[in-house]
Amino acid sequence: MKALASILLSLLLLTASGWAAAADGLVAVAGPMGPKLDIGKGGHCVRDPKFMRSNHYKLILHQRVETVRQGIRGSKYELTNCIDCHASKVNHSVLGTNQNFCQGCHVYAAVKIDCFECHSSKPREFMKATDHLATEDAK
Repeated sequence: MKALASILLSLLLLTASGWAAAADGLVAVAGPMGPKLDIGKGGHCVRDPKFMRSNHYKLILHQRVETVRQGIRGSKYELTNCIDCHASKVNHSVLGTNQNFCQGCHVYAAVKIDCFECHSSKPREFMKATDHLATEDAK
């Protein structure tokens, strides 16, 4: 009987933590012990989330080779598509805090992220909307 009560209490706590994560706009990734992330628009990804957690870098590297060396653009695996979907609605970026999509996972996994040394961490829509600010600053 104690075992059953313990299991029910654990389930209740996990469910409550899930509700708390949803209430603040963050989603627990990779189970309750994983990082809580702002997934931006989220929704249906180009591949299964479990596959993407382990293999996204392979898809991005393969796409980089196709784009840089072969001039092929427009793939569903372009980094800009990832950013457009997963940029935070709070700071319009995949970087900036440990709740941001890319930064949060990379900090959690202790993996260096170097994509944004060259690429923008902000979605194209946001960059277009703020482009007039850069033009005005240049005047």
